[in-house]
Amino acid sequence: LVFESYRDGNWEIYLMDGSVDNLRRLTADPTIDVSPRLDPSTRHVAFASRRTGNYEIFIMNSDGSGLLQLTHSGKDDENPQWSPDGARIAFEANRDSQTEVYVMNADGSNQIRLTNNPAYDGQPTWSPDGAHIAFTSQRSGGTRVWVMNANGSSQAPLATPWYASEPSWSPDGRKLACSCDPDYDGWLEACLIDIATGNT
Repeated sequence: LVFESYRDGNWEIYLMDGSVDNLRRLTADPTIDVSPRLDPSTRHVAFASRRTGNYEIFIMNSDGSGLLQLTHSGKDDENPQWSPDGARIAFEANRDSQTEVYVMNADGSNQIRLTNNPAYDGQPTWSPDGAHIAFTSQRSGGTRVWVMNANGSSQAPLATPWYASEPSWSPDGRKLACSCDPDYDGWLEACLIDIATGNT
C-alpha cells in the first residue's frame, strides 16, 4: 500500500507492507509529493511532485530509489494512473489553460492528449482490460463521469447525477464506483454505475 501523508510536517510518499510495523517513507523533499500509485508489478511508484516548482509526474522504485522525472511541461501534471499492463500512464494536465486527460508510455515518452475541451477533464482511470478510460468531466453541465476508448476515441457521458466524480472500475469492468450526489442535496455518497444500462 502506498499513500501520501503529512505526518512529518510535509506531504510525502509512504509504503506500508502488511502492517504499520513495516511503514517506510519513500520521499524526502521540502516541497509536495502526492498521488502515489503502485504499478501492477508493485516494483515502481508513480506520483506527482512540486519539487520543480509545479506539479510534474515522477516514478521511482518501490524502495524509494531510482527517481525519474517523466513530464517536463512546466505546468501542472497530476494524478498518474498505471495501465493494467504497466506499459502506460494516464494523467491529468493543465498545459493549455485547461485541464485535460493525457497518456504516455511508462518511460515518459509519447505523451498524447486524449481530451480537448474548455471544461475540466481529469481523474482518469483505466478499465481492467486496458481498453477504456473513465474520467471526470464538466463539459456537459455539472460534474459527470465519462468513458472513452484508451486512444481517446468515442468519448461519451454516463447517465450519472449532476455531480459524479472519482470513478473506479469494478474488477469485471462492468461497473464504476464514484462519489456522487444522487439526491441533489449537496451531500456526497458512494454510487455504483452499471455501464451497460447507466443505472446508478
